[in-house]
Amino acid sequence: MKIEEEIGRLLLAKKLTLSCAESCTGGGIASLITSVPGCSDYFVGSVVAYSNEVKKALLHVSAETLEKYGAVSEETVTEMVKGAMKSLNSDCAVATSGIAGPGGGTPEKPVGTIWLAAAYKNEILTMKQEGDLGRTENVQKAIRNVLFLLYNKLK
Repeated sequence: MKIEEEIGRLLLAKKLTLSCAESCTGGGIASLITSVPGCSDYFVGSVVAYSNEVKKALLHVSAETLEKYGAVSEETVTEMVKGAMKSLNSDCAVATSGIAGPGGGTPEKPVGTIWLAAAYKNEILTMKQEGDLGRTENVQKAIRNVLFLLYNKLK
């Protein structure tokens, strides 16, 4: 069984809902979740927040957090995942923010640095993904990793 199907099964069994807050994954998580028949019973929606303005306006990420830690940080994805649950009224959420590449990296945050968060009610798991495998693979790896974080939180 695919991870997105297993997550759907767990969400249905526990009568929970899911939302997404995606930056560098650009809607890829929502696309995978909605590829599962019957997902409308648990998936409420997604915000693709590529700009900091959207992160602030729709996901309630504070300007102070973005200024102090940057968009690619544990603090930002934590606020994104909480904001998704609040704005979309869901029990669970996942969030991603990172530097998919090939440009945009810095010595402190090189290309391939992606922060992930998965939340179930008030419990949040975060993970820092590192290593540049190329833009497409960086994004695909982030999608898989954040779904495994959520799966581990739900099981």
